[in-house]
Amino acid sequence: MSYQREFSHRLRAGLVGIGSHAYRNILPVMNFLPVQLVAVCNRSNIELAQLTAAQYGCKSYQKPEEMYEKENLDCVFICVSPEAHPSLVIQALQTGLHVWVEKPAAMNSEQILQMIEARQDQVALVGYKKAFMPAVTKAREVIQSEKYGNLESMLAVYPMKMPQNWTEVIQKGIRTDWLNNGCHSLSVMLSTGGSVQSVVSVQNETGHGANIIKFKNGAIGTFFLASGPQPIEEYHFYSQKWHLHIDDSNKVTLQRGIPFVYERTTSFTAPGDDCGAVVWKVQNCKASLDNQAAFVQGMYQEMIEFCNCILEKRKPDIGSLEFALELTKTAEALAVSNGNEIKL
Repeated sequence: MSYQREFSHRLRAGLVGIGSHAYRNILPVMNFLPVQLVAVCNRSNIELAQLTAAQYGCKSYQKPEEMYEKENLDCVFICVSPEAHPSLVIQALQTGLHVWVEKPAAMNSEQILQMIEARQDQVALVGYKKAFMPAVTKAREVIQSEKYGNLESMLAVYPMKMPQNWTEVIQKGIRTDWLNNGCHSLSVMLSTGGSVQSVVSVQNETGHGANIIKFKNGAIGTFFLASGPQPIEEYHFYSQKWHLHIDDSNKVTLQRGIPFVYERTTSFTAPGDDCGAVVWKVQNCKASLDNQAAFVQGMYQEMIEFCNCILEKRKPDIGSLEFALELTKTAEALAVSNGNEIKL
């Protein structure tokens, strides 16, 4: 990891949208990216753009097209409401810019298809931060390793509910919690389980319940829409010989089991260190980067991946528009399942 001032080459970047989320999360992360913030753009409040530009020593604009025309940018970060994502992403892609856009990618899968059609050889990455979390990266490492591998099932738990009026949601373009935050757990599940074969969803009258996802590799995932206050976000990954648990994004426990004979084994602390549990946990004894939310929750990791893809001239896998398309199609299928299996 390097600080912005240490990079010998930095991408000329613009930022569209400087609301509280961008100001609180996106702008601070740029301190650790190979970017030079050249300009900010805020369509609804030019005074806010001017104040932010003055703070960061860059220029301010109210119209993205004017910023693109005058600033010779390499890339743009788009952090606005998802209703505006399609037009802004397409506009930036057609201008020839690389594009990072906050999740969710769009209001529906058809809009993502339009983005894909507008993209040429540029990098376009959607900010599914949960899929980039260190905890989830560790889970993928275990799942893909020769030593462990063979993922059979997974469980995701997140506090939310499914909208009961999905037809109206689609017709009127209503933004829902299922759109805004359901993509968190779905991004974790698809980034670890791979391509989806079919889904089925069952909820009660309040919208809470279980979403079952069958992956093409044979693994089964359950996305449980929990009721109750946060924090109750967690993920479990299961195989015959191991089980990995992510608790509240900041603790990973890999259970490897112990030599065990029923009615004979007398100690849970078997000799050696090649069995039992391995635990990775955020440490808060020092003011270091690894315990800050931007790093624990994957915001830095998703944004540095975007920059690295540009600099290394490669396409992203996790967070790509194709990844976003499959995720959104999965979400849409679950929303209309009503207990029936739907193949993707």
